[in-house]
Amino acid sequence: MLVHEYRVVLPLTVAEYQVAQLYTIAEMSKSETGGGEGCEILRNESFTDQPLMNGRYSEGQYTLKIYHVESKIPTLIKLIVPRGSKQVYEECWNSYPYMKTVLTNPGFMKDAFRLEIESFHRDDRGDEENVLELCAEALKKREVTVIDIANDPVASRDRDPCMDPRTYSSTRTGRGPLGEHWRDTVTPVMTCYKLVTVNFKWFGFQGRVERFLQHFERRVFTVFHRRLFCTTDEWYGLTLEDVRVLEEETKKVLDRERTCGTLRGTRSGSHD
Repeated sequence: MLVHEYRVVLPLTVAEYQVAQLYTIAEMSKSETGGGEGCEILRNESFTDQPLMNGRYSEGQYTLKIYHVESKIPTLIKLIVPRGSKQVYEECWNSYPYMKTVLTNPGFMKDAFRLEIESFHRDDRGDEENVLELCAEALKKREVTVIDIANDPVASRDRDPCMDPRTYSSTRTGRGPLGEHWRDTVTPVMTCYKLVTVNFKWFGFQGRVERFLQHFERRVFTVFHRRLFCTTDEWYGLTLEDVRVLEEETKKVLDRERTCGTLRGTRSGSHD
C-alpha cells in the first residue's frame, strides 16, 4: 500500500475553489465522454449521516459515478482485468472544505483494488504539515509532493497552449500569468492537500500498479488544476446554485454523448 500527499497551490481563495472545482469537473466530463465511453452519473444528492475526517464532517453532497474506460486502460491493467470489466466506480463525499473520494472496480477486482483520495482545502501556501490529521503510523508512510501548476513538466499529450498558466491572464480577476516564483508572492493563495492511498492486492503486480496509479494521480491533479486556473473567467462569479444547475445539464449531455456520441478527448482524469 502506497500513501502519498500532494499539495496543489493555487492563486485562488478556498471559497472560490469550491465553485471552480465543480465547474471544471463538469466541463472536463463533457469533453471526455462519447462513443460508449466516459462518465455516467448515477447519484448526485445531499448526505447527512457520513462521519468524515475523525468525525468532524458529516454532511454535504454525495456523488456516485461510473467511468467507462475500455479503450483507455493502460496495457499493464489490460493484462490483469478481462475485457468488459473495465468500469471504475467513483464515490465522493463532498463536505467542503473536506472531501473523500473512493475508486473501485467491484465487477472484477472487488476488494483487491481501492484508490482513496482525502482532500482538504486551506488558505495557505502549502506549509501545513498534517492538515488531514494523520496518526503517527500514517505519517511515517506518507510521502509529500508539492505540485507547481505553472512550472512542473507536463507530458506532450497533456499540453494545451490555451491552458498554460505561464501565459494565461484572467481578464476578470487580473490574475496571471504565473512566473517562476509565483507561489511565494501571489495573493490570494490556497492549497489543495490531497492524500492518495493506493491498495492493489494482486500477486506479482502490486508494486508496479500502485506506483503507476500514484504517478497517474499526480498527472491528473496537474492537468486538472492547470485547466481550472486557465478557465477562471468562465467560473468566476458563479454561485453553488449556478453550478448545481450546470451539473444537471451536464448529466443529460453525458448520457446522450456516451450512448451515441463520438469520444472527443483523452481521459486524463477529473476526479478531485
